[in-house]
Amino acid sequence: MNQNIQQFKADFFKALAHPMRIQILEALCTGDKTVNELQTIVGSEGSAVSQQLSILRSKNVVQGVKEGTSVIYSLRDPLIQDLLAVAKQIFDNHLVDAISLLEGMRNEPESIKHLD
Repeated sequence: MNQNIQQFKADFFKALAHPMRIQILEALCTGDKTVNELQTIVGSEGSAVSQQLSILRSKNVVQGVKEGTSVIYSLRDPLIQDLLAVAKQIFDNHLVDAISLLEGMRNEPESIKHLD
């Protein structure tokens, strides 16, 4: 059972492992969108957005519902919003650590900086 969960997690994170897919998910956090709306937000052509949506759909991260001639995409699970927020917090924490390290290096006396 534990191995199944680990495999699910690995597959799930692989589905998220592309900047455009993250951008699409962040856009969907604000509400359902058509492919055309996502193209505008992402700033990419339709085939690239459709390809990334296909990957997200195949991993059950997003869902599409046909309305007339359009497909409206939405997050399959609202917890994805929380996951993206936590990822941003982790990034912010790493950024704060990097800034602290740089500030510490800037505050070192010149004689110590040249020892490296």
